[in-house]
Amino acid sequence: MKIAFVGKGGSGKTTLSSLFVRHLAATGAPVVAIDADINQHLGAALGLDEAEAAALPALGDHLPLIKEYLRGTNPRIASAETMIKTTPPGEGSRLLRVREDNPVYDACAREVELDGGAVRLMVTGPFTDADLGVACYHSKTGAVELFLNHLVDGPEEYVVVDMTAGSDSFASGLFTRFDMTFLVAEPTRKGVSVHRQYREYARDFGVVLRVVGNKVQGRDDVDFLRAETGDDLLVTVGHSDWVRAMEKGRPPRFEFLEDANRRALRTLQVAADATYELRDWHRYTRQMAHFHLKNATAWGNERTGADLAAQIDPGFVLGEDVGEDVTATA
Repeated sequence: MKIAFVGKGGSGKTTLSSLFVRHLAATGAPVVAIDADINQHLGAALGLDEAEAAALPALGDHLPLIKEYLRGTNPRIASAETMIKTTPPGEGSRLLRVREDNPVYDACAREVELDGGAVRLMVTGPFTDADLGVACYHSKTGAVELFLNHLVDGPEEYVVVDMTAGSDSFASGLFTRFDMTFLVAEPTRKGVSVHRQYREYARDFGVVLRVVGNKVQGRDDVDFLRAETGDDLLVTVGHSDWVRAMEKGRPPRFEFLEDANRRALRTLQVAADATYELRDWHRYTRQMAHFHLKNATAWGNERTGADLAAQIDPGFVLGEDVGEDVTATA
């Protein structure tokens, strides 16, 4: 299952995504965790010290390798240089799976040991002031989009992405790549403002969106969130001594997380797992083509000097029954 955590800056989405990753790892499920936020804090939230987090390989630094591997023998992609962040897979493309080993994971993922298990962690890499507002900024999250476009995941496999704060992910089709999007919202007017933006986009593209109320202190906060987000509100989370200790760099073992918060994490997992039955690989593939054509027309054709619309394979539909033999091709 592909799961995104979104929300405004300071909402606690990185903390909640890290708790969810820990929860999944404790169940023994295979997990790929991806930090796609401008502020790279997921590694630290998973227990890495500053030096370990800084040493993580950046997806954005390995785009040539990622593109060359993913294009495989796809005859519609003449070279890695003509691939952009929205380039979809087709016949001959190499697909990625959660449980496998491959050159992309070798270069870009590192195993993080948690007290309840281990996960693969991937990061876009640190953002600088020079990145903001220019193409190279989106090229970093573009590596995540390429990864997800070529990913074939199944039930009880999880890819958890800590997304950029606010509505920035709408700059591409990245927000449509998920089975479930958890929007973390504080019980304030600013806290629920992002929900209105996401709800509109989610409705237009069939994205499943649920709200996780964070920093909730009482019934009044719950009532406020329910009034503002309606049936999208899934669960609420309050103060956590465990999280406070984690933020100080001294987390207890995960088994000592408060019972109420453990129940909240189980609720998130149940909701995410339920979306598996809603999967529509044909729609997913059509959406890839839709955003690829938009990017090709807007800037891709000019930048690459190629007709990127020709990269779309009209007979190809991504799905769990596709390409077992393709992924084995080295």
